[in-house]
Order: sequence, then structure tokens, then C-alpha cells
Amino acid sequence: MRKILVAEDEQNIREFVVINLQRAGYETFEAETGDQALELYDREKGDFDVAVLDIMMPGSHDGLAVCKELRRKNPSIGIILLSARTQEMDKVSGLMMGADDYVTKPFSPSELVARVDAIYRRVALASDRRDSDTRDELLSGEFSLNLRNRSFRKNGKPIELTQVEFQIMEYFFSNPGVALNRGDILKHVWGAGYTGEEKIVDVNIRRLRMKVEEEPSNPQHIVTVWGLGYRWDA
Repeated sequence: MRKILVAEDEQNIREFVVINLQRAGYETFEAETGDQALELYDREKGDFDVAVLDIMMPGSHDGLAVCKELRRKNPSIGIILLSARTQEMDKVSGLMMGADDYVTKPFSPSELVARVDAIYRRVALASDRRDSDTRDELLSGEFSLNLRNRSFRKNGKPIELTQVEFQIMEYFFSNPGVALNRGDILKHVWGAGYTGEEKIVDVNIRRLRMKVEEEPSNPQHIVTVWGLGYRWDA
């Protein structure tokens, strides 16, 4: 069963989210505060594929804090933030903390389920590759990307990546020296049917540079191609 953690303090919205995810075939677990969400995660021993978190929740852990803690506990879990239109900076902060995507309120059931489906497919693909016999490894200069155990190394030193970051790096490694536009990266990583904004690519690139580059403000590997997108140089 595909398991999802839903944390939302507004009961009507939470019930709306849960009902539609259950109709789509997901097993849902509900929490109305961030603290409850973390307790539930631990109680279930982290056995979740995706977490849907409202940014604004009462208690000592809001959605951003829960996102950061879940990402620390589990680099593989898919995380989607629910936000109001006025919470622009919170969206960026959430992505920088490791969220995979965000959905802006109000949203339609089909939009939410499509976003969750896309995240789940990414998580499931990673799990299938880990369980398969493939030992594929992509090399690029001082970097290596192991497709089986989803590991990334620089000069032999491991660097922890989220699923989204890993897929971006895999796309870069498969197209070294090629200028990739934001739309292509978005389509490849988030799926052809993704309805979100291209700026999600930029935020993830910023996060990757902080992990990959010696000087993130002066990148030598993930290079900006002005007016187009990005290029990977080993």
C-alpha cells in the first residue's frame, strides 16, 4: 500500500486532502500539528512514501520545521508543501529545506493527486533500482553517481541528495556540456504533466550548488546559461 502522511491543522482541508488521496489508492495517516506529524512518523518507523505538509501549523513545529526534520531522517521520502498564495518566501524556504514540490491553496483534487502521483513515482523508481541487480554508475570528472544505491560522491566523499536533486544530477551527467533549458529539466524531473512553476528548478539548482560547488556564488560545475537554463561542466 502506498502510504502518505498528511499534516494540516484545518480539519476541512485535511479531510478534503485525505478523501481524495484515499480515492486515488493511497493509505493516509493524519496529523493536525507538526508535533503530531513527527510523532506519527516515528511511531510508524518512517514507513511513508510521501508527506503532505501545510506550512502554517500551530505548535513548536510548523510545516517548514517538519519538512527539515523529515528530510534529515529520510532523504528518500517525497515531501509536498501546502501554502497560501501570500507565503512566497516560505515556499522557497521549504524547497531549500528539502521539499520536492508545493501546491498553492486553493487547489483542485486532480492537481493535488497528480502532484502526489509524480512524487510517488519518483520514490518508487528509486526503490526499484535499489532492489534490482543493476550496478550502473555514471562518472563525470571528480564526481560519481551510483544509480543502484542512489549515492553521489565527490572525490570519493559522499554527498547526500534528495530524490529531486539526484534526478537533476542524473540528467546533467547524461548530458555533459549541454545547455539544458528549465522547461526540459522540469519535464524530465517533475514529469510532462507537471503544472507548477519553473522557478522550482532554480531553487533546486541553488540547493545543489551549495552541496557540489567549492564556491556556490561562483559555480564551476553547474553553470548558468543566461536566458536558457543550466549546463553541467565536470
